[in-house]
Amino acid sequence: MSRMNRTDRPYDLVLFGATGFVGTLTAEYLAEHAPASLRWAIAGRSERRLQELRERLPGGASVGVLRADVADPASLRELARQARVVATTVGPYVTYGEELVAACADRGTDYLDLTGEPEFVDLVYVRHDARARETGARLLHACGFDSVPHDLGAYFTVQQLPEGVSLTVDGFVRADAAFSGGTFASALNQFARPGRMLAAARDRSRHEPRLLGRRASAPTGAPRFAKEVGAWALPLPTIDPQIVRRSARALERYGPDFRYRHYAAVAHLPVAVGGVAAVGALAAAAQLPPARRWLSGRLRPGEGPSAEKRARSWFSVRFVGEGGGRRVCTEVAGGDPGYDETAKMFAEAAMSLVLDDLPSTAGQVTTAVAMGDALIDRLRAAGITFRVAARR
Repeated sequence: MSRMNRTDRPYDLVLFGATGFVGTLTAEYLAEHAPASLRWAIAGRSERRLQELRERLPGGASVGVLRADVADPASLRELARQARVVATTVGPYVTYGEELVAACADRGTDYLDLTGEPEFVDLVYVRHDARARETGARLLHACGFDSVPHDLGAYFTVQQLPEGVSLTVDGFVRADAAFSGGTFASALNQFARPGRMLAAARDRSRHEPRLLGRRASAPTGAPRFAKEVGAWALPLPTIDPQIVRRSARALERYGPDFRYRHYAAVAHLPVAVGGVAAVGALAAAAQLPPARRWLSGRLRPGEGPSAEKRARSWFSVRFVGEGGGRRVCTEVAGGDPGYDETAKMFAEAAMSLVLDDLPSTAGQVTTAVAMGDALIDRLRAAGITFRVAARR
């Protein structure tokens, strides 16, 4: 199925889960920044809430409304049939996401989500990558703070280094922000499923083709004091290094032997130790159903920080890249990472798939592989910093 065959669909872009916390922020961003020529719609299970959202959007009269429900697979297939691109905020994705991926892969519809769930991404690869390649669908995961700044930041850093040589990149994340109920629910869900997550990763490794003549790795680094950023560096057990590694496997520009390590940068050792203890306690509690239910009630999906809190929030990711006798330090930085900037990244990624002249790709791909420079240019224009801080 050629992508040209999709131009007669009613909508260029459909945002599914538009009435949730991040979904609403994304809809508001699209209403403010999408070109007038973009044919887009909001979708979800409550038509009343969708209509109320549309009435609040600038120029909302031109925005379509589509009813779809994860409990109704036929409605998801109809959603995929009507759009060139479907962007979904409905998670936890391992629970609610696969039917929509399957529908998009089968219809040749590009798909984006905000998942940070490695199990879901691996399951999608095994079950739907081949069909998406047949139909021309691009399946993109982690199109928010997980993992756009890290994936594109590593890609941007590599471009500042010599070609054809072994390269190493370390990423150091700093942030001051809160998180939403949806993010919290996804994290709890993953902490509760370590065995299934490992099984999905092993199944993926059996299906992925071997990388011939090149290497790309993302080992877990050891905790250390990182002089290059003047902070304690703690390994971050997120999906981000996996996404960076997959970009490096797909793109020869990362060199014959590429290694990426991912850290949280923490200024004070007691804070670092406390953070590790808190994550460990949360992971342990998630194994116990009563504790997991109690934790789930503390912050429900659809809830999130106030506009005032988000306005004070920020993030910065510093990258240190080396290779071929060169060293470069770069930075990707912006405002509130979990919500305002995630909505911006998500919306710009979706619009890039619709509007930009991009490489020919299909199947499960990363933002660096599918959009690369085009998305960096979009995010820079939208106020997210990509800069070279130092070279030697």
